[in-house]
Amino acid sequence: MTDPRDPAAPLHPPAGLTPPVIRAPGQAAAVPAEPPRDDRLGRGANIPGSGAAPRSGAPARAVLDVRDLRISFKQDGKVTHAVRGVSFAVNRGETVALVGESGSGKSVTALTTVQLLGDAATVAGSIRYDGAELVGAPEAKLRAVRGNDISFVFQEPMTSLNPLHTIEKQLAESMTLHQGLTGAAARARTVELLTRVGIRDPESRLADYPHQLSGGQRQRVMIAMALANGPELLIADEPTTALDVTIQAQILDLLAELKRDEGLSMLFISHDLGIVRRIADRVCVMQGGEIVEQGAVDDIFRDPQHPYTRKLLAAEPTGRAGPVPADAPEIVATRDLKVWFPIKRGLLRRTVGHIKAVDGATLSVRAGETLGIVGESGSGKTTLALAIVRLIESRGPILFMGQDVARRTGRQMRALRRDMQIVFQDPYGSLSPRMTVGQIIAEGLGVHGVEKGRNRRDMVAGIMTEVGLDPATMDRYPHEFSGGQRQRIAIARAMILRPKVVVLDEPTSALDMTVQVQIVDLLRGLQAKHGLAFLFISHDLRVVRAMSHQIMVMRAGEVVEQGTTEQVFANPSSDYTRQLMAAAFPISDELAAALDPTEEAS
Repeated sequence: MTDPRDPAAPLHPPAGLTPPVIRAPGQAAAVPAEPPRDDRLGRGANIPGSGAAPRSGAPARAVLDVRDLRISFKQDGKVTHAVRGVSFAVNRGETVALVGESGSGKSVTALTTVQLLGDAATVAGSIRYDGAELVGAPEAKLRAVRGNDISFVFQEPMTSLNPLHTIEKQLAESMTLHQGLTGAAARARTVELLTRVGIRDPESRLADYPHQLSGGQRQRVMIAMALANGPELLIADEPTTALDVTIQAQILDLLAELKRDEGLSMLFISHDLGIVRRIADRVCVMQGGEIVEQGAVDDIFRDPQHPYTRKLLAAEPTGRAGPVPADAPEIVATRDLKVWFPIKRGLLRRTVGHIKAVDGATLSVRAGETLGIVGESGSGKTTLALAIVRLIESRGPILFMGQDVARRTGRQMRALRRDMQIVFQDPYGSLSPRMTVGQIIAEGLGVHGVEKGRNRRDMVAGIMTEVGLDPATMDRYPHEFSGGQRQRIAIARAMILRPKVVVLDEPTSALDMTVQVQIVDLLRGLQAKHGLAFLFISHDLRVVRAMSHQIMVMRAGEVVEQGTTEQVFANPSSDYTRQLMAAAFPISDELAAALDPTEEAS
């Protein structure tokens, strides 16, 4: 076997590793060995001829060249090998995607490119940026590269942006550090960057703080910060995972446009192969710290060679929700439900208007039935669900098991709470880190006085088995479980009370594709077994289609479309629904047809 970037150089994987599948037909041009350039970490713009695409027939130049990278962590005397013998290159003007599930080593590999893992990690191998070695480079040289030549866009902008500083200050900070720009010059450059990434009326947003921006706007600000110093390589680590499908599509279009116009090279990290197919030129599939397959994106999607790659490609929620019995009773219903929040101004705080978070929602969900509620962030999906289970005030009748509970007080509602449960989007944030899993799952039993004569540990063990968890782990804490396991814990906490209706608020959006499939199958099985009514909130239309019997599409508090899943997907009646479909399915439907020719695209 030879190195894919230099066919003349043999590739010797470390002992015990399986050689990756290398796709020769779509492989990038070979990269000739480059001598060290005066041991400096120079920018691509300083290299003669690097500002343009390679001449026809000329070999591509590797902006980033990673060879035999090995990363390990040592804690309490135990060594964990996170990355084992990874080799790949990113050529000028190219987008290379690192794909794999959580824990595969994608983000660790990316952070190591500019040595951001700190002293906890042991790094071996070679990482060259424009021919200059970064592994073991002095800190001063690494600082010159970070944010200047190589920039990052991370998954969750709210954890990357400082909540105490304005957008202008945070953008100017990097330019002051690397370019010496201050005052009017820094402000002009900030406005230029915000305009470039699609922030409307950027001058009016300079004094805003991160919490005053939407999720998509915050991600655009992150991209502006990454572009501030004209980097040659942009590393995007799951930049669209937490975004709605339409915003996701906008961010991907923006990245593609910037790559084309600015001549950027990009290392794109994701667990979503649909996104990768849309943006990448080449793909490296990672599993267990190794690259198991790499090649041109079309080759990988058309003819995957490694079993793990095929598993990822097939990891899309399939099938449809089972039939609802004709005599199934109605569990929850609303008529013209409204949730309006008053806008108060002036010294006397008079109400001058209302924010119409939900403006007239009518629905009915029977036992064993799922209502999928879809829409962008701020459309009113979660507000509607919280109103139905009486966690926020609303106007209009709410029928639960035939009783109007809209006017019941908190104390009157307590007897019904065990029948109304919620599973939240982020299981790590909704599970107490100070309680064991067994205590978390059993907590509701004590609150509601359920099954007083039974052994709680036995009940916890039973529900853990039902949701696919090992009862022997009930004395562990949430941080000791994977993301998918934590979501199963959250589901078990709700299910142990045997509720009638469960609100599922984005329960799969933070999970890997293969884990999403597992959770969807689990939820459908629990629904069929116990006759549960589900309110399934999501912006992922693929999951909604696999889970739901009915669909309600919301926009700005209003219900713009409602009907059976088959009706809405086959013949959407509103332009907004068609916009959501176009953002979600150009890739996934095409992929589904390629994987299963008998599957009729919706």
